[in-house]
Amino acid sequence: MFSGPEFVAALEDLGVTHVVWVPDSSTGPWEAALESSQRLTLVRVCREGETWPLAAGLHLGGKAPLVLIQSTGLFESGDALRNVLFDLKLPIFALIGVRHALVADSRDSAKTFAEPILKAWGIPYVWIRRPDDRGLVREHFVACRNSARAGAALLAEGPP
Repeated sequence: MFSGPEFVAALEDLGVTHVVWVPDSSTGPWEAALESSQRLTLVRVCREGETWPLAAGLHLGGKAPLVLIQSTGLFESGDALRNVLFDLKLPIFALIGVRHALVADSRDSAKTFAEPILKAWGIPYVWIRRPDDRGLVREHFVACRNSARAGAALLAEGPP
């Protein structure tokens, strides 16, 4: 959907300062572009549950972080997400790769639960399923930032 340089340019243009990240097979190729950015700081964590409190601290310190994880990490990080987005009411934005979302006959349950979980938590989101949808990330990010609310973009992963 995005090349690494395209993704970095979009984040820089949005004013993102930090990417708090656990790479996956779809976003891992963006690492070189993320590392080489002069305007973004790449913060690697071991578990997705660590992304939310780190992003919270960066936000409270005046930075503009983005959480970048895969759907299985969303599942793992629910309690940290609940604390940061609902208890602290911080407007953290996340890009969440949805494993096998573009594989129609995949039996991987990861693609089954990402959207219902965001709906259950009441987190506004958009789907990025094809290259023409890339602009939705910007549109949704800006809308969330302007209304001081959390949000997410679901990035469909897998061969088209």
